[in-house]
Amino acid sequence: MPGCSYMWRPLPQIRGSSGQAREALKRHFTELQAAAGRLLSERLAGLLAEVDAIEADSIKPLDDCQSLIEHGVGQADELLREGEAALRCGLGEKEDKLGSFTKKAMHIQLDSLPEVPALVDVPCVSAQLDDSVLSLLRDKVSRHGAVSSHPPVQIEELQERPGGILVRWCKVDEDFAAADYRLQYRRSGSGGSQYEDAYIGRDCEFLVLHLDPHTDHLFRVSARGEGRTEWSPWSVPQTGYTTLAPHEWRSGTEGYILSSRKNIALRNDSAQSRCAVLYSNAPTYFCGQTLTFKISAAGQIDRLDSLGVCIDTQSGDESLQRDQAVCISTNGAVFVNGKEMTNQLPAITVGSAVTFDMEVVNLLPISNNNLSEGGHFKLRVTIGSGNREVVFDWLVDQAVDCLFFGCSFVHSGWKVLVF
Repeated sequence: MPGCSYMWRPLPQIRGSSGQAREALKRHFTELQAAAGRLLSERLAGLLAEVDAIEADSIKPLDDCQSLIEHGVGQADELLREGEAALRCGLGEKEDKLGSFTKKAMHIQLDSLPEVPALVDVPCVSAQLDDSVLSLLRDKVSRHGAVSSHPPVQIEELQERPGGILVRWCKVDEDFAAADYRLQYRRSGSGGSQYEDAYIGRDCEFLVLHLDPHTDHLFRVSARGEGRTEWSPWSVPQTGYTTLAPHEWRSGTEGYILSSRKNIALRNDSAQSRCAVLYSNAPTYFCGQTLTFKISAAGQIDRLDSLGVCIDTQSGDESLQRDQAVCISTNGAVFVNGKEMTNQLPAITVGSAVTFDMEVVNLLPISNNNLSEGGHFKLRVTIGSGNREVVFDWLVDQAVDCLFFGCSFVHSGWKVLVF
């Protein structure tokens, strides 16, 4: 029965999450119990070592005094036996023996003994133990840990991006005051794969890059309350994947150095004169998506600099300020098919993020079976930079659903990440 199967679909999540919660509780409290026992044993050993040290330091002077007294008594006993022997000997030897006895008696200080300290002057070792520790521990333990049936935050949307996934989340508990969010991800189906942090901050969305296309990844998010150090329970993991290849710059363009992933380009000073436009490796920007250029280093601004998209690539061009292209210069000027617009955006600097959004608007109907048959197309373009944006319509001579992107910088020092 379809209805019955639908009703039983949540059971695996309930039973699975309950089992995971039990295992997490057992593991945590077992580790906590072992750690607490270890700390108590270490503290006990430290206190016993203090007692041993006090005892050793206090007994040593008394042991030295006892040894001195025993040595003096031994000398006196030996002298007494020598005197008795002198009295029992004959007249011929008595004078010599008595003389020896008298000489030894004069060197032995029988009336000088060390003073034995009073009991109030010697240590009386005791242990001071605070009984309130147990009540404090009991109070802490009674409030340690919690079980929640619903986390305060859940993943709301997963959107595929070239080489990545845009993850959006939202609070589902309005009474929870979130200070930070924590997003983690891992490859799905990998037994040894562990979740790793992708983002920690106050935003409610993040673009996770460097994901292999057509590969499932699991995403989860948690939150941290205002003034708290611990994180909330994790949201229900959501599976997402991208079918879009990552944006890459084209290799081999003189004047540019690319990163290993080819998504970062650095304009160097190897070119003796102005160098050509650095294009994308393929037309990987599709209408309906957001293309972002992130500037991580800046050089000298020039009006011929450009960041933008184009219908095709043309070798030898030194700027995207040409026909069949829209772009923004580093001074903020916007160009459409080589003509500068009246509206202008803020100048591009280190940390700037320039975004391109496009949607198709047909002026004349064309065949649904073959976009390449031609027809007049109007693309509605939105370029954003520095919390400002310009919106305009771009008329192109052919139907397009994907475009190249590119950049050009007259001076060295510019470094741009595309995603």
